[in-house]
Amino acid sequence: MTRFPFESRPGVALDPEQAALFRRAALVPVRIRGNHPALLVTGHADVRTVLSDPRFSRQQWHGGTMFARSPDTLALATTDPPLHTRRRRTVQAAFTHRAAEADRPWIERLAEDLLDEAAAKPGPVDLVAAYLRPLPYLVIARIMGTPAGDVDQLVAWTDVMMSAGRCEPDEVTAATAAMHGYFRERLGTGFLSSLAPALSEQEIVVMAAGLVMAGGDATASHLSSCVHHLLHDDELRGTLVERPELIPAAVEELLRWVWFAGTGGQPHVLLADAELAGVPLPAGQVVVPLTDAANRDPAVFPDPDEFRLDRPANPHLGFGHGRHMCVGAPHARVQLRTAIGALLRRFPDLRPASGGADEWRDKMFLRGLWRLPVHLGSPVRP
Repeated sequence: MTRFPFESRPGVALDPEQAALFRRAALVPVRIRGNHPALLVTGHADVRTVLSDPRFSRQQWHGGTMFARSPDTLALATTDPPLHTRRRRTVQAAFTHRAAEADRPWIERLAEDLLDEAAAKPGPVDLVAAYLRPLPYLVIARIMGTPAGDVDQLVAWTDVMMSAGRCEPDEVTAATAAMHGYFRERLGTGFLSSLAPALSEQEIVVMAAGLVMAGGDATASHLSSCVHHLLHDDELRGTLVERPELIPAAVEELLRWVWFAGTGGQPHVLLADAELAGVPLPAGQVVVPLTDAANRDPAVFPDPDEFRLDRPANPHLGFGHGRHMCVGAPHARVQLRTAIGALLRRFPDLRPASGGADEWRDKMFLRGLWRLPVHLGSPVRP
């Protein structure tokens, strides 16, 4: 039986062999971490079912996570209602569409400031280090009331905590303890104080660490893949430079297009007999929903292997679905649109650095890039 996760490779697009496999079978038998048998769920409708139907439980999966951290270090990703509902409700107000729009002006200023600093650097610029990574981390730090000067340390811990084989288990344990200790010292301050009535101190600490990883690492990783794609698609980049009003549509298509999950989705355990993809499944069956595969489902997306700005509808699952849909999706959208829009407006001649070694993340929970060297070209002042 095939082992999962599959071996990773550089690039933004879903591996063609994997895409072909997913289209041949809506349910793919594999063995996941710990040699547990499971079924990969690949169809759009079936993935939505797993992510929304209460018969599919994350909390009842006891075989460990698909990356290095243990389930007790995850406030939302490994829990079911009512625990999941109570925890999510405590942070939801800070991440609404209204809150994201209210934060847009200072996010835009932050992007411009980072691009000013990047423009002042000599020679090729590593866009990940200068812009694509700092922006999301500084945004989530400000929302949480965390000092901007602490961001570099939070990034270092997160890089280890998001490992899916890159770091040794004792390194992950140490980084997790260090980040939890950091937030334990900040209990009762800023954003964390607003969580106190509903959550225990340990829950607040775990939630805070999770928000840094989701708001920082997830957004930065996806953003780096998006910009990599734009760098290597001259026609698309030129279109967005000339018609920036298309950037929102481009962001939605990038959320569908980019192969993002390094390890696939969280395992779910079926609590009662059910049918999925027309196949009867017994209680106890373990399934892993793959949103990247669902985003290439030809039954939902015409020409699924083409990047299209003109999709009349784009019900992608880039932010998940149902009760486990990304709590920070509104802010992530604002950041993706802002970051790409400001970059292309300020540096319309942006191009990859000749011979500059792009460095893709490997053995990490989320895909993306560690390094993306570019020539910014002649800047256009904001």
